[in-house]
Amino acid sequence: MSEKSPARVVPGYIDSKDDQLRRLRRIEGQVRGLQKMVESDTYCIDILTQVSAATKALEAVALGLLDDHLRHCISHAADGATPDLDRQIDEASAAIARLVRS
Repeated sequence: MSEKSPARVVPGYIDSKDDQLRRLRRIEGQVRGLQKMVESDTYCIDILTQVSAATKALEAVALGLLDDHLRHCISHAADGATPDLDRQIDEASAAIARLVRS
């Protein structure tokens, strides 16, 4: 008796994957720039300004992923395509709570 392999789940961000990766690479560059600023003893306020910019950029990525999740995964479950709507709503609620606390 062979087991069925689970169906591959397509992530909600699949249509915007290239944009998300581009944003994350830009953020990676910002963080490397922050490291260089600290190494070169840059003025604290200038570093904090750049930390704020990187934080906002990460928040934008998170909000985009959340939007994609709601539009794709939650709506897919709500259409009855998957039986786990309640679980996915709970996951989304928890993710929103983490974003709000951060």
